[in-house]
Formats: sequence, structure tokens, C-alpha cells
Amino acid sequence: MSRKTRPYLFYDTTTSVCSTCLRQVEAKILIKDEQVFMDKWCPVHGVERVLVADDAAYYRLCREVFVKAPELPGHFATAMQHGCPYDCGLCPDHMQHACLSIIEVTDHCNLRCPTCYAASGPERLSHRSLDEVRAMLDAVIKAEGQADVVQISGGEPTLHPQIEQILAEARARPIRHLMLNTNGIRIAQDADFARSLAALGKGFEVYLQFDSLGRDALMDLRGADLRRVRQQALDRLNELDISTTLVMTVKRGVNDDEIGDVIRFAAQQPCVRGVTLQPVQQAGRTDGFDARLHRLTVSEVRRRIIEQSGVFTPEDVVPVPCNPDSLAMAYALRNPAAPGGLVPLTRHLDPRSLVEGTANTIVFEGDPQARDLVMKLFATNLSPDAQAACLSDLMCCLPQVQAPQGMGYRDVFRVLIVQFMDATSLDIRALKKSCIHMARPDGRLIPFESYNLFYRDERSQLLDALRSELDVLHAQRRKALIPLQPV
Repeated sequence: MSRKTRPYLFYDTTTSVCSTCLRQVEAKILIKDEQVFMDKWCPVHGVERVLVADDAAYYRLCREVFVKAPELPGHFATAMQHGCPYDCGLCPDHMQHACLSIIEVTDHCNLRCPTCYAASGPERLSHRSLDEVRAMLDAVIKAEGQADVVQISGGEPTLHPQIEQILAEARARPIRHLMLNTNGIRIAQDADFARSLAALGKGFEVYLQFDSLGRDALMDLRGADLRRVRQQALDRLNELDISTTLVMTVKRGVNDDEIGDVIRFAAQQPCVRGVTLQPVQQAGRTDGFDARLHRLTVSEVRRRIIEQSGVFTPEDVVPVPCNPDSLAMAYALRNPAAPGGLVPLTRHLDPRSLVEGTANTIVFEGDPQARDLVMKLFATNLSPDAQAACLSDLMCCLPQVQAPQGMGYRDVFRVLIVQFMDATSLDIRALKKSCIHMARPDGRLIPFESYNLFYRDERSQLLDALRSELDVLHAQRRKALIPLQPV
């Protein structure tokens, strides 16, 4: 008797949360027609199928090749009691330290973006006190020793009445690279403030919101035509030579056709060191967002970079091993004479080479001397300055790349994809490797995805209810597992 087969490859099992009730549920990973899906089953709300990747080969590359041994924090602030994602803080079950720590200093903002994971706006007037900010910074240092990258965020952090003191507090701590996440309005309008940022010097960078070169997409994502103010901010940042990353929130059908244009535009700006692409996340305020229509996976954004940039190939945009499910990266060298002003570098590093032994060393095929340098390049826990130095050292191993003399940070251009999972797409296996964490004044560091789902102040009652349910369930299990006494 011939047996029927299912019309897909059963690849793996995982856990997720029901996008309706946020209770932890079983899930399985399926590959069908070269696409990857997560099938979730909630006993109350039924089955849900979610696209995880539109490129099965790339997904398998993330899962089977680009993995490394977890790098743990120096301090765990919470115990394992309810299970992931209900014990965040970090708990000992988390598998990655904070490559990037975020300090939210205010809920206030001078925009009310239809897409805002923090639901900030002009009507929200609360700021973190300086003591609270100090406590968050100290929590990062306690966990990290020397923090790799710390980002001051909000709301719009430049509206905090003590923002310059906050930046000074951060500079006074062992932080390799400090970022300011901003919409750029104050930089465009306040020359003195911009000069104060320039005075922070090496190791400081502006993380500038930059979603589109056109009006319609900006109106959809930000509720305002910000083209003029963005250009004014960039003019000032170029004039003062302040290192800058352009941050593009990407929404399917709105601005995903502009990815190549933004990369080429960024490469022409002397102050810009790269572009970060963040697919829109269903968290906070998401006016008009429909996950079925507007979600983008890492593989889909990667495909658009390759198709639109005129610079990068599939060999250039590779997973980041500390969290390959959610992060991908490409590096290039600036060269005005090259197409798009960039010479891709990543392809020369043979990123698909095998992982040796304990899966914590990617081998640069044919050149064992470059092995450690390759791992440094693909680690997000190095500051951009350190990555530039690593690239400079690596040039001797790559004779096909013409590197300028004295190459430094300004000669390196990076494109980073950062996907933040939401209730629809959450894979708890991947969440355990999250390396972007939110700091709290109480000493906790919480993965960005679970923070938005459960740990923002307005979500605390839901989290308490889910934990109470788990307490009852665990008590019942413990009672059932009490061994019988011998007769």
C-alpha cells in the first residue's frame, strides 16, 4: 500500500505565542515551494501559518552554517520561574549577551508616527529622571562589563531636558560606541545642539530616522513630509562630520521599492557610515498595519537589497552568527568610481565556509590566518571603529580588493537588516538568541521583542495574568509528580 505524503518538508519544531492571547504555543517549521513557514497551534484560537522566509536556502544557511557559541552576560538579573518569554531580565536561559543595549529616556516626541513601536507622541510628556537613566546605564555595565554599543532612544530623546547630561553620563562609562536614536528635527533646527554632539568625538554616532526619499511613504510611516528637515539634518551632520547611520523602517508596498535608492543616497553622504533596514513590527502604534500585507522577512529585505542596489550579490548579504534568524549584514568599501559608490567586501570572505568544531569559528577558506578576523567582522558586539580596524587588517589577505592607505571607519560602509519579531512571527528559539536588549532602572535587560510584547508599562497587567496562570499550572504539575511513598 502506497502512503500519502504531506506537501511540505517538516524541518523543525519550536515554540511561539498565539498572536491573539499571547499564551505560549507549540509550533513547527515547514518548507514548502522553497519558502519557510511556521505553523502555530493554540487550543483556543486554532492554527496560524506565518511566512518565516521566502528563501529556504538562505534560512537553512542561517540555521545550519552561521551559528556560533553563545556569549553570555556577566550578570543575570532574573531567575527561571515561568519560562521564556515570561522571565526576561536576563534570565540564565537566555543565550546571548547584549550586543546593543537601548536606553529609553522619554515617552515624549514631536511626531506622532502611525508606525511607532513605543507609541510615543506629543501627548506623552513623561521623561526618565537622571537617576533612572544612571540606573539603566549601570545595569548595562553590570551585565556587560564594557558595553559594546549603547543607544540613547525614546520617544525623541533630544527633547529630554537633560539630554546633554545623559550623553555625558554615558560617555563617563565604559562604552565602546554610543548612539543617539533621533528623528533629526532638533539637529536640523538647533545648531548649538548639533555642535554639542560633534564635541562627543570618536565613538559617537547619530542613528537617524530616514525611511524614504518620497512624500507618500513618509506620510504613511511618519504622518508628515519630512524630506526638507531630513536634508537639513544631514547637511549639518555632514558639515560637522558626525558619524551617522540612516535607519529605514521598511513596510511592504509602501517603501520597500526604495531600498536601493536609499543605499545609493547614503553612500553619497560623507558622514553616513551605513544603512540599517528594519522591517515594520506589529507593536505599539501600528495604524493601518496588516501583518498579512505589510510584514517583511529578513530574506525578503535581503532580496530587495540584491535586486535594487546594483552593488550587492547574494554572497555579500550574510547572516550575523550571534542571531542569524533576525540579523543580516553586508560590508563594502567606499569608492566613488565604483557602481553605487561602493565596492562589496563580504563576498571575498567566503561567508559560506564550514563551521569548525564547536561552531564558534567561521573558517576563511584557504587562509587560516584570517579566521579570527572574519569572526570579528561578523560579530555585532564590536564597535564600528573596531570593525573598521579589523577590515583594514584583513586587506592583506584579500589581494583582489584595492584598499586605500590609512583606511578607517569613514571608508567602511555597512548595510544591516534588523528584524524585530512580533506576536505573529515570534520564534522563542530565536528569541533566546536576541542580542538587542532594553535596559530598565530596576537592573533588568529585556530582549527588544519580548519587551514590546510583555514588559512595557501598559502591558504589565497582561504579563501578570499570564504568569498567574503558569503559577497555577506549575503547582498542579508539581503535585502530580510527587512520588508515591513505598508501602
